[in-house]
Amino acid sequence: MIRQKIVAGNWKMNGSKESIVSLINGLLEMEDSNSEVVVAPSFPYLSQVNDLISDSSIVLAAQNVSQEVKGAYTGEVSTSMLGDFGVKYVLLGHSERRSLYGETNELVASKVKAVLDSGLTPMLCIGETLAERESGKTLGVCEQQLQAVIDVVGIVSFEQMVIAYEPVWAIGTGLSASAEQAQEVHSSIRAFLAKSSESVSQKVQILYGGSVKASTSSALFQMPDVDGALVGGASLDAKEFIAIVKTAG
Repeated sequence: MIRQKIVAGNWKMNGSKESIVSLINGLLEMEDSNSEVVVAPSFPYLSQVNDLISDSSIVLAAQNVSQEVKGAYTGEVSTSMLGDFGVKYVLLGHSERRSLYGETNELVASKVKAVLDSGLTPMLCIGETLAERESGKTLGVCEQQLQAVIDVVGIVSFEQMVIAYEPVWAIGTGLSASAEQAQEVHSSIRAFLAKSSESVSQKVQILYGGSVKASTSSALFQMPDVDGALVGGASLDAKEFIAIVKTAG
């Protein structure tokens, strides 16, 4: 099955009104691509970025969301608020949310349900730490993170989701899984989903995230089960990000 590639840029807690104008103007010079190009700015800049990309094919994502619909949750943002600003995707379960802010598999699953219920598309991040990889727990960790979501929303819901495999040890470290390592895990993720539904497993797009650069992305995108990339630091450089998009085709 041919799955459209997605190249998503997670800007994390970076940017200013001025720098974002420069970055988006650079991205708008990008040639047409067969891949879907996504940017995920911090919450304060969603409106600005939505306006800047309104006449382009670039798609907007948010970096997180509350599992609550509305109410007395100071500092939180709801799915309906994101929808007001043209957001399509919502990153959920990013390793930094799990490790720095204590988000559990169960909390992530509840956020996935909230996003699906709102008509937005979850981009579910899963992945193992270096210690877990070295002790042979990579697949077990990924399967636990996936199963927690399946238990809440069901396997069929994965047709309306994107998965991003991001080995924690390769995020912001300069390290990156080889194309072959990424393919091994992506293939195993697809095989795990196939236990519940073969058709869903073949439809779901699985992105790789972890210090993705233009110099490494070409080999990654040639792997049959790598359907794109969730790009961190390199997405803050328009030329580098465009180069990654080009390698995706």
